This record gives sequence, C-alpha cells and structure tokens, in this order.
Amino acid sequence: MKVMALNNYGETAKFETADISKPEAKPGHVIVKVSATSVNTVDTMIRAMGQEQLPFAPDLPAVLGMDFAGTIESVGENVTEFSPGDEVYGCAGGLADLQGALAEYMPADARLIAHKPKSLTMREAAALPLVGITAYEGLKRAGADEGKKLLVHGGTGGVGHLAVQLAKQFGAEVYTTVGADAEFEIVEGYGATAINYKKDEVADYVAKHTGGSGFDVVFDTVGGENLPKSFEAAALNGNVATTVSLLELDLSPVHFKGLSLHVVFMLIQMLHDFQRDAHKEILTDIARIVDAGALKPLLDDTEFTLEEAGQAHERLTSGQATGKVVISV
Repeated sequence: MKVMALNNYGETAKFETADISKPEAKPGHVIVKVSATSVNTVDTMIRAMGQEQLPFAPDLPAVLGMDFAGTIESVGENVTEFSPGDEVYGCAGGLADLQGALAEYMPADARLIAHKPKSLTMREAAALPLVGITAYEGLKRAGADEGKKLLVHGGTGGVGHLAVQLAKQFGAEVYTTVGADAEFEIVEGYGATAINYKKDEVADYVAKHTGGSGFDVVFDTVGGENLPKSFEAAALNGNVATTVSLLELDLSPVHFKGLSLHVVFMLIQMLHDFQRDAHKEILTDIARIVDAGALKPLLDDTEFTLEEAGQAHERLTSGQATGKVVISV
C-alpha cells in the first residue's frame, strides 16, 4: 500500500511516497481503508522535533496522522462491534509504535474508534476525533454543565470551536475570546458571546460579563503564556482546564483563588494503553450530538491530497488556517 513517510525529523523534513506491506488485523483490532485524515498541532510537533524532544515520536521511517475517517476493511479476533463495510472514525495511530493515517490502510485498536456520524462526510468526520475528545474531556473534568458561566480561550481553534458547541449542548452559558471579525460571526453562530482579546483586558470583560466575580469554568485552548489570563478570569473556587501547560508558571493565583487546574492530554490512552474504551464512548456520544444537529466541525477551505501532506502541515503551522486542515486519501 502507499503511504507518505518521514525518513528524518526536523523543521524541513519532507514527506516521501513509499510502499509498505498492507497491515493485517490483530486480535482486538481492525484494518481501516482511510478516506481522510486531519492535521493536528501534535502531528506538526512530532515532524519538527522528533524523538529527541518528544519520546512518543515513531521510529523512522515514520507514518504520521492520528485522526482518520474511513471504512473497515477487515476485523481481527474478538472484535464484535464492527464489521467490514462499517464507516468509522477515530484517533488511533501516528505515534510510538502505532502506524498513522497518512496511508491507504491503517490498523486501529477497536477501543479507540466509533461509528462515524451519519450526517458528516468523511472529511468532516476526520476533523473531529483528537480535538473532539480533548474538548469533551476538558469540559467534563472542569464541570461545564447546566447554568455555569464558561469562558473558552480560542473559540475558533481546533479544540476551541468544538468546546464552545459542546458546552452549549451541556447547558453552559458560553463566552469565548476571538481576534477577528470573521471569527466573531462563527462563534456567535454557535450561540456564544464573543470577546475581542485584542481590545478587551481580562478585568474589563470579567466585569462586563460576570459582574466582576469571574467565570465558573475557563477552558484555555491557547495555554502557555495565556494561562495567567485564565487564572485571572476564573471565579473563586473555579475550574480551569488547559490543553497546553508545558511551561514554568507561578501558581500563586491558583492558590489564592482556590482554583482547580485540569490538564488535558488525550494521547495518554494511546501511549499507555490506559482506559482506551473511554475514547470509544466519547466518540460515540459526539456522533450522537453531531447527528442531532448540535455540533458541526469547522474545516479550513484549503483541501489537500495524500501526496500533499507536507503542504497540509505547512498550512496549519502558517497560522492562516481557519478550522481543521484535512487531507483526503
């Protein structure tokens, strides 16, 4: 089968066409004929940084691509929930010893996949798994439920645009930071209140929207140096969830406000074979929400083929994409 492989790591590493043996389904696994895969920030990090900085980067030659949507080609022993011909989606490879989705076929642990939302195309479904699981897990862990005032930092990003929609579905009153007029229209279409982070200081929008008391839940999909703003925006005894906490930071504001900090790293299930069924359950619920009309992935309008995997990575790292970058296989 054809794959796009990396033969080295680094900022300028190129994807190259290669032929490798088509995988066979092991017990508990399926083989998926890949229709589409989306590019996530972690994919671009693996490509640029390699194993020296990211121990979970695959051995070379590496076939990346974590997210996918496709059709089951075959099933291994002990797989009872899926059959050949089923349309599925998931996040099941592209790191450690798990082959990725930049390939015509990929093996996948049946505990990491679910039936694809019926109302979505393959390209749309491929945009959902990693960011959808991350958004869902972060909201649930931070208690974003009925009546809570919730702030999402980065409401049109990969995780952010799904967190906004899911939080509305869970009953929260949703606010989100954005920085462009087009983004205002997108998030307001989701039913959220837009905040211009380029113009409004944290204290100003906290005063305007919460009377100065702060948000019950803050979901920070930007992270890093933005985390102090999340602490500032949170209410006393509030919850802060983040997807990016790779930095040294003064946690004094967390202490004095009694905040709970939740770090979401959804690759744990794949890396450690830990509670993988949780991902199937989340993806199944996301498919239900999608098919009920309450969730829609946002796709960047630039399309790429498998042979253009490198260009797709560059599109994401350029910062010019709005929504998920998707590759059709």
